[in-house]
Amino acid sequence: MTPGFWMAFGASLVAASVTAVGIHTIRHFEAWGRRHSIDFVSFAAGVLISVSFMHIVPRSFAMSGTAPAWLLTGYLSLHLLNRLMTAFVCERDPESGVGIGLIPLIGIGLHSFIDGIIYSVTFSVSAFTGALAALGMVLHEFPEGIITYMLLIRGGLSRRRALTMSIVAASVSTPLGTLVSYPLIQAIDPSLLGALLSLSAGALIYVGATHLLPQTGNDPGRRGLVAMGAGILLAVLIVLSG
Repeated sequence: MTPGFWMAFGASLVAASVTAVGIHTIRHFEAWGRRHSIDFVSFAAGVLISVSFMHIVPRSFAMSGTAPAWLLTGYLSLHLLNRLMTAFVCERDPESGVGIGLIPLIGIGLHSFIDGIIYSVTFSVSAFTGALAALGMVLHEFPEGIITYMLLIRGGLSRRRALTMSIVAASVSTPLGTLVSYPLIQAIDPSLLGALLSLSAGALIYVGATHLLPQTGNDPGRRGLVAMGAGILLAVLIVLSG
């Protein structure tokens, strides 16, 4: 295996570990997890949005002439997936344990699997591009683990079963996505890799700007704003020094 694979797979394992830590935290230290999850959300949103617009999007545009269309496709694909899960499951049967927990779990598992693919794509472009994407993505895994576990508890599952299923869906699926996708991505030409990088950028922008950023409005204080500003500043400094 190439060094790029081990970096991508290593990043996916770190992400899986951070998700598991989030699940463990909300299971054993619920008050602390709820209190600080917004800090991780805000910081991750600042990083993801900044690295996408300042590095990943320009890099993908330079690699492929069709990158703008793929950028839009990546954003809209995750947006539509989220809307479909909400409209056809959660809103249709909001009191159902399946609607609250098990079916959204499929969406979370798919999202985490896509995260693994993004690691494969970004590290295939360069170690620097992969590291930038991983920085924000790993941080958003902590609150994602919390959300996954709480959804299953609300759905009526036992604590033990919720722990097992949330680990599989939100944690294990990420390195699995990397393992499955990396050999396929190595076989494509640079132009198509640029298109996939742009697709990944659209997904990252969706996660940062549409999925994470609105949650910072739930913080009545300034912690979320400060954390987001810190994420933006860190990302800008890393991009400019690269």
